[in-house]
Amino acid sequence: MKLWDKNIDGKEAEHAKIIEKFTVGNDRDFDLLLAEYDIKGNLAHAEMLSRVGLLEESEWKLVEKELLIMLEEVKKGNFTIEDGVEDVHSQVEFNLTQKIGDAGKKIHSARSRNDQVLVDIKLYLKEEIKEIAKLSEQLFGTLQSLSEAHKDKLIPGYTHLQIAMPSSFGLWFGAYAEALTDDLELLVAAYNVCNKNPLGSAAGYGSSFPIDREFTTEKLDFETLNYNVVYAQMTRGKTEKILAMAMANLAGTLSKFSYDACLYMNQNFGFISFPDSLTTGSSIMPHKKNPDVFELVRAKSNRIQSLPNELTLMINNLPSGYHRDWQLTKEIIFPGIETLKDCLQILDFMLQHIAVKDGILKDEKYKYLFSVEAVNREVLNGLPFREAYKKIGLEIENNQFQASTSVNHTHKGSIGNLSSEEIRENFYKVFNKIN
Repeated sequence: MKLWDKNIDGKEAEHAKIIEKFTVGNDRDFDLLLAEYDIKGNLAHAEMLSRVGLLEESEWKLVEKELLIMLEEVKKGNFTIEDGVEDVHSQVEFNLTQKIGDAGKKIHSARSRNDQVLVDIKLYLKEEIKEIAKLSEQLFGTLQSLSEAHKDKLIPGYTHLQIAMPSSFGLWFGAYAEALTDDLELLVAAYNVCNKNPLGSAAGYGSSFPIDREFTTEKLDFETLNYNVVYAQMTRGKTEKILAMAMANLAGTLSKFSYDACLYMNQNFGFISFPDSLTTGSSIMPHKKNPDVFELVRAKSNRIQSLPNELTLMINNLPSGYHRDWQLTKEIIFPGIETLKDCLQILDFMLQHIAVKDGILKDEKYKYLFSVEAVNREVLNGLPFREAYKKIGLEIENNQFQASTSVNHTHKGSIGNLSSEEIRENFYKVFNKIN
């Protein structure tokens, strides 16, 4: 059943089935994710139609009653898109017409599937962005707790993957907590783009019906409108791409952390460990404890970082107006969202079971980590910095350097002053813009 069906039969009907199989593809599966939002969009649109006189009050009440029943079926997981029904929009209208007759046939007035799917996707993405933000908040809290709990445990810091200067578990965990703050900034920007109502743009050129777009904007809890009806259609693909960019940025943080975790679990580092149940073994090497979770998070996160490019290649050569190409954006962004949420959840779970090693810097190979501390002490005692640098350099070259393992970093954001509360405050300034 198609909203645009022209009742062809015979050989043409067989040809139509071939075309439908190709054009619909697996879109029905993704449309199930939009069912709740399609019904909510129908509710707002139908109530607006009743307010402007395109639905009788009695018809609106029938429509409202059945749509609310349908919404409950969706929430219970009982809603399906039947074979032969093109999409969720067709299924909802078909169900409604089967229940209440002609009143159900009226709800598509002043609307097209073009603005209908735009509304559905924006409502869906808004909720998914909130969920990503909440999962990020959970991971942020875990990272901050670990940062504070292990702030006095020193680890080597690296530049060029060479031993550089003293760091700490407090700095390491805290760095990724603060990274999530900036990641959320882009997520807020994506949320703001999603938070504009395209309903009423119809096929992309508006409607001659006296519709009330401000009413549907308020009913659907959008912040404002996509005012220009042509631009409202142009936001398809663009909205998904902007969100993909925000997701890619967050995924980049998860990937980098996962790489660190893989290194730090390696026996040559041995900074962190996890229970055997959270690692995997080898089929031939009984000693192995592989960091498969972190390797897969790294790989999945790197794949998420490809999404903006994939969407760019899909939409960058399209003129204004609707194009069926946009259907495929669901196949890119929807699975990406689920993958990102999975990665956030599993990382938080793993970190709740992490064990960190103490006394790491007692190992002789780390003694040169403290060379900068030695230079700084010379400067504090009155020697010019460049002379102090040369002095300590010669001591190292002549194997005369005696490391003092005391570290006295007191400025904001340093080993001795993590600024965790300030980081937390900044995080929630951003987080609260979404939730």
